[in-house]
Amino acid sequence: MRLKRLEISGFKSFARKSVFEFSTPISAIVGPNGSGKSNVAEAIRFVLGEQSIKSLRGKRGEDLIFNGSKDLGRQSRAKVSLVFDNTNRAFPSIDYDEVLIERVVHRDSSNEYFINGTQVRLRDVIELLASVHIGASGHHIISQGEADRILGASTKEKKAIIEDALGLRVYHWKIAESEKKLVKTRDNMAQVALLRKEIVPHIRFLKKQVEKVEQARNLREELRGCYREYLKRESVYLGYTQKRIHDEGDAPRRELREIERQIVEISSRDSVPPEIAGWEQERRVLQGELGIVRGKKDELLREIGRFEGVIEYEEEKARNKQKGDEDAFGGVISARNVEIFVADIEDRLAEADHTEDISVIRAIFANIRTALSHIADLYRNDAHKHQTVAHFAGVLEEKKNAKEKIEQEITETEAREEEVLAHLDVLRKDMEKERDQARDSEKALLEKKARRSELASQVSMLDAEHERIEKEAQRFKEEIKEGIVLIGRDVTEYEHYDVSVGDCLHESRDNQEERRRKIEKIKIRLEDIGGGSGEDIVKEYDEAVERDAFLEKEITDMETSAQSLASLITDLTEKLGMEFKEGITKINAQFSEFFALMFGGGTASLTIVKEKKYKSKPTFGEEDTEMLESLGAEKTDEPAEEGIEVCVNLPRKKIKGLQMLSGGERALTSIALLFAISQVNPPPFLVLDETDAALDEANSRKYGDMLENLSRYSQLIVITHNRETMSRVDILYGVTMGADAASKMLSVRFEEAESYAK
Repeated sequence: MRLKRLEISGFKSFARKSVFEFSTPISAIVGPNGSGKSNVAEAIRFVLGEQSIKSLRGKRGEDLIFNGSKDLGRQSRAKVSLVFDNTNRAFPSIDYDEVLIERVVHRDSSNEYFINGTQVRLRDVIELLASVHIGASGHHIISQGEADRILGASTKEKKAIIEDALGLRVYHWKIAESEKKLVKTRDNMAQVALLRKEIVPHIRFLKKQVEKVEQARNLREELRGCYREYLKRESVYLGYTQKRIHDEGDAPRRELREIERQIVEISSRDSVPPEIAGWEQERRVLQGELGIVRGKKDELLREIGRFEGVIEYEEEKARNKQKGDEDAFGGVISARNVEIFVADIEDRLAEADHTEDISVIRAIFANIRTALSHIADLYRNDAHKHQTVAHFAGVLEEKKNAKEKIEQEITETEAREEEVLAHLDVLRKDMEKERDQARDSEKALLEKKARRSELASQVSMLDAEHERIEKEAQRFKEEIKEGIVLIGRDVTEYEHYDVSVGDCLHESRDNQEERRRKIEKIKIRLEDIGGGSGEDIVKEYDEAVERDAFLEKEITDMETSAQSLASLITDLTEKLGMEFKEGITKINAQFSEFFALMFGGGTASLTIVKEKKYKSKPTFGEEDTEMLESLGAEKTDEPAEEGIEVCVNLPRKKIKGLQMLSGGERALTSIALLFAISQVNPPPFLVLDETDAALDEANSRKYGDMLENLSRYSQLIVITHNRETMSRVDILYGVTMGADAASKMLSVRFEEAESYAK
């Protein structure tokens, strides 16, 4: 890899675009003082990422931009471009034959960086250049007056320059980046641990809530099973019972309606039929007539009995008279007449006992009085007759005739009596028939009423049972509504529960009631623990647990990352130390050789030292450690830092310290060290800005020899006034400044430059 081209536009004194082609191992830039030739070195330093405006001899970013002259206007920006040959892919990250690095600064001090036309970060430029050992220390660009900067630098700065030259700065960047990442990782770990610590109580609280939710979920599952069985059995029972009540109540209600109709119909009839009332009136008339007929018959019978008694008496009296028994014949009533009288009285009294008709009873009493009167007349007549015996015969005949008439009347009376009795019997039978029919109707009415009461009781029981079933059906609906609230719409799928209808109908209702009580107990438990679905709590808990698991994984990953970073830092530190020591050994070999060449002998070397830190110290040189300790400077507890010290031993002089060297000796020593460093780990190019200004002619030749030797490893760009140096280059670029205060460039081939130098 080599530097092909440098383009400068608007940078400091280069108002116009100037292009420097570096096609030879050694290129020189020459020109009078003030022409701006050192601006070329600063342009290279600028485009490589130099951030110190002071090192570029400016105060602000706009100081790097051409500020104009009387003939040229000022520029709005400064742009510097470097083109590298990348055919050998020295820049492995860029697959192009050329690598173009550009930097642009604007009047507002803003900077832009480009690689092959793509805008990038400064860090990207630094990392790209670090891969070819071009670092920020500037060891590859040595400006005028800074040739011995490496000698005057602190031990720590010397080490940085050496590490940069050896290409070890990349390890420092990686270590620093890893340490930043490690610190950030540990900070993140602490923050994540704090977050976990904050959410642990919340997770603990949510876990308890989730346990309640899980308990409620289990209870709901249990309740779902209980509901399905309970509702299925209840549905079957209610459906069957309602159908049974309807079926059992249909016939009794129809029969009850019919009986009510019949009762109304029977009740609407008269309690006593009008026929019976007429028949009763006719019966009373007939009974009265019968009483009269019987009274007349009795009277006729008594009359005929009396006549028979009189006739018998007269006949007996006549016979007694014939026998001369006068006393036995008079004043006596025959026994026959007494028996007839008694029998007649008893019949009439018996008839009076068997009737409630006052007129009949009165007729009977009248007959009895008539009989008593007849008995009295009979006795009086008998007493009178014994005085008229003579008259007896005539009377007897008369009595017999009267008896016949009476018997005839009796026969008629008996005929009439039989006729009345027959009529009464017909009436009695009709009345009995009607009464039987009335009794049958009354009996039927009583039976209907009894049946009505029985049916009404049955219907009432069915209505009561129906009302009970309706209440249970309403409770069944309420249970379904509560079930939907508690466990969702799937509670309505109880119909799919597998249970036989016979099992539902034949089991005791106590079992179903026990199931209902169990459901109520589960409801109470759900209410106690909060019967909601808890989906939000579960979701929040899952999210919290997931976040905690994520944070735990993050901590684990960060711990692994921290361990990896710590291990990487250790490995990088060890590799840095090992390669640094190896590099120091190689540099020392070259440094000693170049030093001996420059001074005609002597020795020079780099030594690794550990510098102690002090809390406060005055400004002394780096070699004043003993003085600091003697002055009582207090050390810190921080570990000592490694640094580099340069040790020289001039031939024929007892000088070992750098502070005792002259200016020329320091310049030769610094040049020997720089060339030694370049030999060990050659950079792609070196810019030497008048580093030979302090050399005499003899040392200039030695310097030229070293340039030629060094050009075999690195491309050299030399800014010089030294003719000896000019004679060793292949192409010269001249820089002049015209009346417009702008630097101009012209090139001279080697033959022309050689003649000019001599």
